[in-house]
Amino acid sequence: MFKEKVALVTGASRGIGRAIAMQLAAKGAKVIVNYAGNQAAADAVVKEINEQGGEAFAYQCNVNDFTAVKEMIDYIVKEYGAIDILVNNAGITKDNLLLKMSEQDFDSVMDVNLKGCFHTCKHVLRPMLKNRGGRIINITSVVGVTGNSGQANYSASKAGIIGFTKSVAKEVAAKGITVNAVAPGFIQTDMTDVLSESVKNDITNSLPMKRIGAPEDVANAVCFLASDDASYITGQVLEVNGGMNM
Repeated sequence: MFKEKVALVTGASRGIGRAIAMQLAAKGAKVIVNYAGNQAAADAVVKEINEQGGEAFAYQCNVNDFTAVKEMIDYIVKEYGAIDILVNNAGITKDNLLLKMSEQDFDSVMDVNLKGCFHTCKHVLRPMLKNRGGRIINITSVVGVTGNSGQANYSASKAGIIGFTKSVAKEVAAKGITVNAVAPGFIQTDMTDVLSESVKNDITNSLPMKRIGAPEDVANAVCFLASDDASYITGQVLEVNGGMNM
Protein backbone atom coordinates (compact mmCIF):
# COMPACT_ATOMS: atom_id res chain seq x y z
CA MET A 1 0.00 0.00 0.00
CA PHE A 2 2.77 2.46 0.93
CA LYS A 3 5.66 1.01 -1.06
CA GLU A 4 8.33 3.69 -1.71
CA LYS A 5 6.50 6.12 0.60
CA VAL A 6 8.34 7.90 3.41
CA ALA A 7 6.49 8.44 6.67
CA LEU A 8 7.44 10.52 9.70
CA VAL A 9 5.63 9.62 12.92
CA THR A 10 6.25 11.87 15.92
CA GLY A 11 6.14 10.41 19.41
CA ALA A 12 6.49 6.95 17.91
CA SER A 13 8.46 5.16 20.62
CA ARG A 14 5.41 3.82 22.45
CA GLY A 15 1.64 3.57 22.58
CA ILE A 16 -0.41 4.89 19.70
CA GLY A 17 2.62 6.30 17.89
CA ARG A 18 4.37 2.95 18.01
CA ALA A 19 1.32 1.16 16.60
CA ILE A 20 1.07 3.71 13.78
CA ALA A 21 4.75 3.33 12.90
CA MET A 22 4.47 -0.46 12.94
CA GLN A 23 1.42 -0.54 10.67
CA LEU A 24 2.78 1.97 8.17
CA ALA A 25 5.99 -0.06 7.96
CA ALA A 26 4.08 -3.32 7.60
CA LYS A 27 2.29 -1.78 4.62
CA GLY A 28 5.57 -0.84 2.94
CA ALA A 29 6.44 2.66 4.14
CA LYS A 30 9.92 3.73 5.17
CA VAL A 31 9.28 5.04 8.68
CA ILE A 32 11.13 7.64 10.71
CA VAL A 33 10.45 6.94 14.39
CA ASN A 34 10.63 10.32 16.09
CA TYR A 35 11.10 10.41 19.85
CA ALA A 36 11.87 13.04 22.49
CA GLY A 37 13.83 11.18 25.15
CA ASN A 38 13.35 7.41 25.33
CA GLN A 39 16.01 6.18 22.91
CA ALA A 40 15.79 2.57 24.09
CA ALA A 41 12.07 2.40 23.32
CA ALA A 42 12.53 4.07 19.92
CA ASP A 43 15.38 1.70 19.03
CA ALA A 44 13.18 -1.24 20.01
CA VAL A 45 10.47 -0.08 17.58
CA VAL A 46 13.04 0.32 14.80
CA LYS A 47 14.52 -3.11 15.54
CA GLU A 48 11.12 -4.79 15.42
CA ILE A 49 10.21 -3.10 12.13
CA ASN A 50 13.53 -4.07 10.54
CA GLU A 51 13.29 -7.66 11.81
CA GLN A 52 9.89 -7.93 10.17
CA GLY A 53 11.34 -6.88 6.83
CA GLY A 54 10.48 -3.20 7.00
CA GLU A 55 12.69 -0.14 6.96
CA ALA A 56 12.92 2.38 9.79
CA PHE A 57 15.29 4.58 11.72
CA ALA A 58 14.96 6.64 14.89
CA TYR A 59 15.42 10.40 15.10
CA GLN A 60 15.50 12.29 18.39
CA CYS A 61 13.85 15.69 18.30
CA ASN A 62 11.61 17.64 20.65
CA VAL A 63 8.74 18.82 18.46
CA ASN A 64 8.37 21.96 20.57
CA ASP A 65 11.75 23.16 19.20
CA PHE A 66 11.11 25.06 15.94
CA THR A 67 14.72 24.91 14.71
CA ALA A 68 15.27 21.27 15.67
CA VAL A 69 12.13 20.24 13.79
CA LYS A 70 13.34 22.05 10.67
CA GLU A 71 16.66 20.22 10.92
CA MET A 72 14.84 16.90 11.25
CA ILE A 73 12.64 17.54 8.21
CA ASP A 74 15.62 18.75 6.16
CA TYR A 75 17.62 15.66 7.10
CA ILE A 76 14.83 13.25 6.15
CA VAL A 77 14.22 14.96 2.80
CA LYS A 78 17.96 14.93 2.07
CA GLU A 79 18.22 11.21 2.90
CA TYR A 80 15.01 9.97 1.27
CA GLY A 81 14.06 12.73 -1.18
CA ALA A 82 10.62 13.34 0.30
CA ILE A 83 8.22 13.01 3.20
CA ASP A 84 4.98 11.57 1.84
CA ILE A 85 3.18 11.00 5.13
CA LEU A 86 3.38 13.04 8.34
CA VAL A 87 1.65 11.79 11.47
CA ASN A 88 1.65 14.26 14.36
CA ASN A 89 1.22 12.02 17.37
CA ALA A 90 3.63 13.49 19.96
CA GLY A 91 1.80 14.72 23.01
CA ILE A 92 1.99 15.14 26.77
CA THR A 93 -0.42 15.65 29.65
CA LYS A 94 -0.13 17.80 32.77
CA ASP A 95 -3.54 17.23 34.31
CA ASN A 96 -4.94 19.35 37.13
CA LEU A 97 -7.98 21.40 37.99
CA LEU A 98 -7.69 24.88 36.52
CA LEU A 99 -7.49 26.51 39.96
CA LYS A 100 -4.42 24.40 40.71
CA MET A 101 -2.87 24.41 37.24
CA SER A 102 0.40 26.31 36.89
CA GLU A 103 1.21 28.51 33.94
CA GLN A 104 4.15 26.23 33.16
CA ASP A 105 1.87 23.17 33.01
CA PHE A 106 -0.46 24.97 30.62
CA ASP A 107 2.35 26.26 28.42
CA SER A 108 4.28 22.99 28.22
CA VAL A 109 1.22 21.04 27.03
CA MET A 110 0.39 23.69 24.43
CA ASP A 111 4.02 23.83 23.27
CA VAL A 112 4.30 20.10 22.60
CA ASN A 113 0.77 19.22 21.52
CA LEU A 114 -0.28 22.26 19.48
CA LYS A 115 2.89 24.16 18.61
CA GLY A 116 4.66 20.89 17.86
CA CYS A 117 1.98 20.20 15.27
CA PHE A 118 2.51 23.68 13.82
CA HIS A 119 6.28 23.18 13.65
CA THR A 120 6.18 19.89 11.76
CA CYS A 121 3.43 20.95 9.37
CA LYS A 122 5.11 24.25 8.55
CA HIS A 123 8.43 22.64 7.73
CA VAL A 124 7.00 19.64 5.83
CA LEU A 125 4.70 21.63 3.55
CA ARG A 126 7.42 22.98 1.27
CA PRO A 127 8.81 19.56 0.30
CA MET A 128 5.26 18.20 -0.02
CA LEU A 129 4.34 21.08 -2.32
CA LYS A 130 7.48 20.42 -4.34
CA ASN A 131 6.43 16.80 -4.75
CA ARG A 132 2.85 17.83 -5.55
CA GLY A 133 1.26 15.73 -2.85
CA GLY A 134 1.26 14.41 0.67
CA ARG A 135 -0.79 13.19 3.61
CA ILE A 136 -0.85 14.88 7.00
CA ILE A 137 -2.69 13.20 9.87
CA ASN A 138 -2.84 15.00 13.22
CA ILE A 139 -3.74 13.03 16.34
CA THR A 140 -6.20 14.99 18.43
CA SER A 141 -8.50 13.52 21.12
CA VAL A 142 -12.13 13.03 22.03
CA VAL A 143 -11.58 15.60 24.80
CA GLY A 144 -10.68 18.15 22.12
CA VAL A 145 -14.30 17.79 21.06
CA THR A 146 -16.06 17.29 24.40
CA GLY A 147 -13.71 18.84 26.97
CA ASN A 148 -12.79 17.10 30.22
CA SER A 149 -12.58 18.16 33.83
CA GLY A 150 -8.97 18.45 34.97
CA GLN A 151 -7.67 18.69 31.42
CA ALA A 152 -8.25 22.30 30.40
CA ASN A 153 -4.74 22.54 28.96
CA TYR A 154 -4.84 19.18 27.15
CA SER A 155 -8.37 19.71 25.85
CA ALA A 156 -7.48 23.19 24.61
CA SER A 157 -4.39 21.88 22.81
CA LYS A 158 -6.37 19.09 21.15
CA ALA A 159 -9.24 21.39 20.19
CA GLY A 160 -6.63 23.72 18.73
CA ILE A 161 -5.32 20.87 16.59
CA ILE A 162 -8.80 20.41 15.11
CA GLY A 163 -9.06 24.07 14.09
CA PHE A 164 -5.47 24.01 12.85
CA THR A 165 -6.14 20.89 10.78
CA LYS A 166 -9.18 22.38 9.07
CA SER A 167 -7.39 25.65 8.31
CA VAL A 168 -4.29 24.03 6.81
CA ALA A 169 -6.48 21.61 4.85
CA LYS A 170 -8.17 24.56 3.13
CA GLU A 171 -4.82 26.17 2.34
CA VAL A 172 -3.34 23.14 0.57
CA ALA A 173 -6.34 21.20 -0.75
CA ALA A 174 -5.72 22.31 -4.34
CA LYS A 175 -2.07 21.20 -4.10
CA GLY A 176 -2.67 17.48 -3.74
CA ILE A 177 -2.12 17.49 0.04
CA THR A 178 -4.78 16.23 2.43
CA VAL A 179 -4.83 17.20 6.10
CA ASN A 180 -7.03 15.27 8.51
CA ALA A 181 -7.27 14.51 12.21
CA VAL A 182 -7.93 11.34 14.17
CA ALA A 183 -9.54 11.71 17.60
CA PRO A 184 -8.99 8.65 19.81
CA GLY A 185 -11.21 7.97 22.79
CA PHE A 186 -10.13 5.74 25.67
CA ILE A 187 -7.19 3.71 24.33
CA GLN A 188 -5.05 1.18 26.21
CA THR A 189 -1.64 2.86 26.55
CA ASP A 190 0.97 3.64 29.20
CA MET A 191 -1.11 6.70 30.14
CA THR A 192 -4.15 4.57 30.94
CA ASP A 193 -2.21 1.74 32.60
CA VAL A 194 -1.71 3.88 35.70
CA LEU A 195 -5.47 3.97 36.33
CA SER A 196 -6.97 1.56 38.83
CA GLU A 197 -8.92 -1.44 37.59
CA SER A 198 -12.13 -0.04 39.09
CA VAL A 199 -11.72 3.21 37.17
CA LYS A 200 -10.99 1.34 33.94
CA ASN A 201 -14.02 -0.89 34.53
CA ASP A 202 -16.24 2.14 35.06
CA ILE A 203 -15.00 3.68 31.83
CA THR A 204 -15.43 0.41 29.94
CA ASN A 205 -19.01 0.03 31.17
CA SER A 206 -19.79 3.59 30.06
CA LEU A 207 -18.71 2.87 26.48
CA PRO A 208 -21.42 1.71 24.05
CA MET A 209 -19.02 -0.90 22.61
CA LYS A 210 -18.07 -2.08 26.13
CA ARG A 211 -14.37 -2.33 25.42
CA ILE A 212 -11.29 -0.15 25.66
CA GLY A 213 -9.70 0.64 22.32
CA ALA A 214 -6.33 -0.70 21.25
CA PRO A 215 -3.56 1.45 19.72
CA GLU A 216 -4.01 -0.58 16.53
CA ASP A 217 -7.58 0.75 16.23
CA VAL A 218 -6.15 4.24 15.89
CA ALA A 219 -3.39 3.05 13.56
CA ASN A 220 -6.00 1.54 11.24
CA ALA A 221 -7.71 4.92 10.91
CA VAL A 222 -4.40 6.67 10.26
CA CYS A 223 -3.42 4.19 7.56
CA PHE A 224 -6.77 4.69 5.84
CA LEU A 225 -6.39 8.48 5.80
CA ALA A 226 -2.82 8.12 4.53
CA SER A 227 -3.89 5.84 1.69
CA ASP A 228 -5.11 6.55 -1.82
CA ASP A 229 -8.55 5.37 -0.70
CA ALA A 230 -8.87 8.63 1.24
CA SER A 231 -7.67 10.91 -1.56
CA TYR A 232 -10.94 12.90 -1.57
CA ILE A 233 -11.10 13.32 2.22
CA THR A 234 -9.57 16.41 3.82
CA GLY A 235 -10.24 18.70 6.76
CA GLN A 236 -12.06 15.94 8.64
CA VAL A 237 -11.93 14.59 12.18
CA LEU A 238 -12.27 10.80 12.37
CA GLU A 239 -13.27 9.77 15.89
CA VAL A 240 -12.06 6.36 17.06
CA ASN A 241 -13.80 6.00 20.40
CA GLY A 242 -16.15 3.00 20.55
CA GLY A 243 -19.14 5.33 20.65
CA MET A 244 -17.82 7.41 23.55
CA ASN A 245 -18.88 10.55 21.69
CA MET A 246 -21.45 10.62 18.91
